[in-house]
Amino acid sequence: MLTGLEEKVLQFITRYIAQNGRAPTLVEIGAALRIRSKGTIHRYVESLIKKGQLHRTGRGWRGIRLTGEHSRRLTILPLLGRIAAGRPIEAISDQKEINFSDLLLGADRYVLEVHGDSMIDAGILDGDLVVVRQTETAENGDIVVALIDGGEVTLKRLRKHGARVELMPANRSLTPMIYPAERVHIQGVVVGQVRLY
Repeated sequence: MLTGLEEKVLQFITRYIAQNGRAPTLVEIGAALRIRSKGTIHRYVESLIKKGQLHRTGRGWRGIRLTGEHSRRLTILPLLGRIAAGRPIEAISDQKEINFSDLLLGADRYVLEVHGDSMIDAGILDGDLVVVRQTETAENGDIVVALIDGGEVTLKRLRKHGARVELMPANRSLTPMIYPAERVHIQGVVVGQVRLY
């Protein structure tokens, strides 16, 4: 059971991590909650650690991490319904959630920033982030991270033709790249995309 002030400290830390990708310092927590004493903030944070709401990695306060439900909430957003991008549709509110941990996160996942316009017709624009599942195999039609001749890496749609591999751009102004299969090594398959505005 948390005290009112412990809950406020925990809520601030949760919001700060969600917005900044790292934990706040004791000074930042104190400033946000208008508590001048670093010792008081230190006691509240230590209490939250003892109660299992936080844990600490490393020596600095930036190493504070969330545990339990608060950690889970950082990767879950409410799914409130559908919205039309064409003709308007009836507004229906669904009370569901999307768990981004299940969709995008995992030990075999990594993120790449896209540079260039070769995949624009697939909706992947310059500056987008793609989430990639690390794998050395892929199916026809997958959007893959392909290593060519051990030196160049590209993001393209895969087509296999026996002993040849076709790396197809999703841009009508560009032509596919065709290589002997042994020259192309798959490094991952795109499983998601993020675009920040």
